[in-house]
Amino acid sequence: MTDQANTPVAKKLFIKTYGCQMNVYDSQRMAEAMGAEGYVLTEDQSEADMVLLNTCHIREKAAEKLYSDLGRLKPLKAEKPDLKIGVAGCVAQAEGEEIIRRMPVVDLVVGPQTYHRLPAMVRGEAPKILTDFPEEDKFDHLPARRATRRAPAAFLTVQEGCDKFCAFCVVPYTRGSEVSRPVERIMREARDLVERGVREITLLGQNVNGWHGAGEDGREWGFGRLIRALGDLDGLDRIRYTTSHPNDMADDLISAHRDVPQLMPYLHLPVQSGSDRILKAMNRKHTAETYLRLIDRIRDARPDIMLTSDFIVGFPGETDEDHQATLDLVAKVNFGTAFSFKYSPRPGTPAYERAEVDSAVADQRLQDLQALLTRQQKAAQEGMVGRTLGVLFEKPGRNEGQMIGKSDYLHSVFVDAPEAQVGDLVQVRIVGSASNSLQGELAA
Repeated sequence: MTDQANTPVAKKLFIKTYGCQMNVYDSQRMAEAMGAEGYVLTEDQSEADMVLLNTCHIREKAAEKLYSDLGRLKPLKAEKPDLKIGVAGCVAQAEGEEIIRRMPVVDLVVGPQTYHRLPAMVRGEAPKILTDFPEEDKFDHLPARRATRRAPAAFLTVQEGCDKFCAFCVVPYTRGSEVSRPVERIMREARDLVERGVREITLLGQNVNGWHGAGEDGREWGFGRLIRALGDLDGLDRIRYTTSHPNDMADDLISAHRDVPQLMPYLHLPVQSGSDRILKAMNRKHTAETYLRLIDRIRDARPDIMLTSDFIVGFPGETDEDHQATLDLVAKVNFGTAFSFKYSPRPGTPAYERAEVDSAVADQRLQDLQALLTRQQKAAQEGMVGRTLGVLFEKPGRNEGQMIGKSDYLHSVFVDAPEAQVGDLVQVRIVGSASNSLQGELAA
């Protein structure tokens, strides 16, 4: 008979993830690293033995949000003195010692390139602040991904960092220069995910289509060839990638959208502005015209592709004419959806010291742009009605017998499918469109 009194109690880890999909992936890998130390995930912060805040530094309020969340952790730390509180991610990289100076409740600060050393930090075998850019590849030092069944869709980081140095962006300073993972390691992780039930993989990178890695044949591969190799994996039904730069849409990648059926007809390709003057000030190194011609080539290769993008309004020096150029570009491309933001000055970036556009003017421009983008999104979704699309079921819906999944175009689709299971990839006829989702029924 087992003596339950002597059975060790698992320690509990609570992770809050801010920001991008790469942070979601990083949080998963940190959870796996701490799992090897006996920690199990909990969704109840109050019962945690360790709280880890994995931060994003893209927007202006990122650091303030972190300190606000840390302030709310003070009573829990007072109640549980042994509670460990860690800050990870890009704010950790940017703020470093300042985080512990302002918030002594924090026990450790770890940057996005050093989180493989998180277990050693918790054990007290590494410094409590690690925000350097180590020579070793963190992926070589992370534990093997646990052999548990996964959700049907997963992220896989293939590239980190950025060498583009856009004038508004902190990524080169918080994530470092571009580094591409070798093909063998990517393929090994992809096979492992597929073996555990993953049917859709989204390849991640700050500049993912700039990936170029050492191939299994000893030669350097481009991103298009990597996608073709992944398309040959039995059981991998869908491939996506994000986020891309227009200057790295190579011919082979464009043709992969035509040739690889697993590569979904969806592309997020940030342009940021439709004004050449502003694009130059942003150091984007492309023009509105080259972007539009690129879109033409992509649509020639894959006519049914849906395009999404990112926009910044109110960038320093932006005039009404510049803003109108952005609206004109949006009208020409006709995006399926897009993310738009008012310019947010980030310390340390080239644009930080430049005079900002009047806040009220920038607010109005953002409203104008978002109204146009919303109309395009609504039209794109309504255009799906009557079509039959592939839908990968990811979870049950609120209603009995209902399933929720993602379409080929990444729309959330609600379907009455009482016999279906999570992980089923089925054909669905779209019968209705809501503000941010579609309604479908199983195709005959």
